[in-house]
Amino acid sequence: QVQFVESGGGLVQAGGSLRLSCAASGITVGIRAMGWYRQAPGKQRELIATISSGRTTVYADSVKGRFTISRDNAKNTVYLQMNSLKPEDTAVYFCNKALSGYEPWGQGTRVTVSS
Repeated sequence: QVQFVESGGGLVQAGGSLRLSCAASGITVGIRAMGWYRQAPGKQRELIATISSGRTTVYADSVKGRFTISRDNAKNTVYLQMNSLKPEDTAVYFCNKALSGYEPWGQGTRVTVSS
């Protein structure tokens, strides 16, 4: 079955950086569009970054210029480099398919940005 294991979150001061990882099993991330999502307290889950099979990337306006999505096909892992973090980036971050429905969600990784 498909499984995503997110890691790399933590507590960071505003302006800091974190690199999130999403290790996938049961699915090949390199042949499909993958995305990073986040869910802030009291809000719905939102898609913030996608990477296509051809490595084309798209970002939500809220993270554009600060976050970078990438993947390592050999490790079957998707990454999210987050720079210039803001308190409003505080959320639980998840990865999943970006098109054609969702696979079971992982537990996510929590990011807390202090001001």
